[in-house]
Amino acid sequence: MCDTWVALRDASRTRQVLVGKNSDRPIFDSQPLLLCPRAAWPAQSMLQLEYVAVPQAEHTYAHLGSSPYWCWGYEEGINEHGVVIGNEALFTRSFRAAADAYRRGENVELGLLGMDLVRLGLERSQTARQAVELLGMLVEQYGQFGSAVPTKDHAAGGYDNSFLIADPREAWIVEAVGRQWTARCIPHGVASISNEPSIRTVWDQGSPDVASHAMKQGWWPDDPNEAFDFARAYTDEHIARQVSHIRAMRSRQLLAEQQGQVSVPWMMRIARDHYEGTFLGGPYFDAADPDFLSLCMHASPAGFTWGNTASSCIAVLPAAREGLPIFWWTPGPPCTGCYVPFFVHGTELPEIVTRAGSFGKRMQAPHTTPEDSFAPDSYWWLFRRLLDTVKGDPVGSRPGYYARRQRVVRAKFDALEAAFASEVPRVVEQVVAMREREQTAAMAALDELTAACVRRVTAILMQLLNELC
Repeated sequence: MCDTWVALRDASRTRQVLVGKNSDRPIFDSQPLLLCPRAAWPAQSMLQLEYVAVPQAEHTYAHLGSSPYWCWGYEEGINEHGVVIGNEALFTRSFRAAADAYRRGENVELGLLGMDLVRLGLERSQTARQAVELLGMLVEQYGQFGSAVPTKDHAAGGYDNSFLIADPREAWIVEAVGRQWTARCIPHGVASISNEPSIRTVWDQGSPDVASHAMKQGWWPDDPNEAFDFARAYTDEHIARQVSHIRAMRSRQLLAEQQGQVSVPWMMRIARDHYEGTFLGGPYFDAADPDFLSLCMHASPAGFTWGNTASSCIAVLPAAREGLPIFWWTPGPPCTGCYVPFFVHGTELPEIVTRAGSFGKRMQAPHTTPEDSFAPDSYWWLFRRLLDTVKGDPVGSRPGYYARRQRVVRAKFDALEAAFASEVPRVVEQVVAMREREQTAAMAALDELTAACVRRVTAILMQLLNELC
């Protein structure tokens, strides 16, 4: 499960595009942060991914992304041009048909993972529109089938994908089902996506056979008087939409509450939501023993959740060409996390945020990959340990633990986030002023800002672990 949401310039307080993403994964699926510089590649070279090889681009753009420990691609990321992409699992008739054939022993062609498509889009696109067209071309050519969950086979661990893609001017929703896809432009206002198709009868781009394929499969009547409904035709009716729809509507509700005044703190508030302030009364017991699937996700003893939120980001895109995008990121559920500013225009990340656990960070087909486990030099795993300490248990929560301990954590991390928010504009302004004449020094200033923030967070994190144990 995942959720991605956007406020366009007219909807945000600072007239900047803001993008949020919560990545929900199994509780052991660590997610280091990676920064890759611009690169040039030899002619005719190939890029080997988990299941397929694709032609390498002649040049790739600098990009920053949150990458599961076994994966080449990203759950969410940003590039040097201010293109941001996040993806969602989609449960569709296309995937179910492929999974059923796989279970019958038929030879089903493996393809791209949604996370591969996120990174490919960031590496090769200067605008959101370019990324839409690239992802559509790749989906048509390579398809999407294959496990994206460690220890799960292709039928149990696979899914189709949707994407929210934004740049400093506009956003797009792309929904890809097998080798078919549709895309809708979001020029203004707010939008969000979750784990369900949302494009209905109107879209701006798409594969030419998106309707005819559904009709051929018997998923939609071949009736000229019936307007083709993409979501109705391709949604897998065997997967209950309650796992996604309530979260989609909640993120849209929260965005609408601040229409025209959406801010970075409000985007973080959305990411941390467990239905507080609603008729549901927030968590009936506590958020770490969830009553429902929520935007900020926690593993449930009843097993109805995907796992935990593994990472969360808030991307702030510059209103002016000379500005710098900021990628606020935290590992783990954001209700016990602390957002730190990261910069795709820097040169390096603190080593601690790039490290996975005992398995290490390397690409391996997930159905052959073991579970990752704790490592003391991994930022992600330290936050996972904090989460378990706050809850009193890796799955569910001991009575009273979360409510009491989470307040202690938030007091510390809220203060840090406020301090970072006051410090970042000054540094970014200085870097923008010096970029043209002192580029190396400018990038070093961004690196040092992030490193200092990570050091401060890590110090408080270790203090909390000692105090709460």
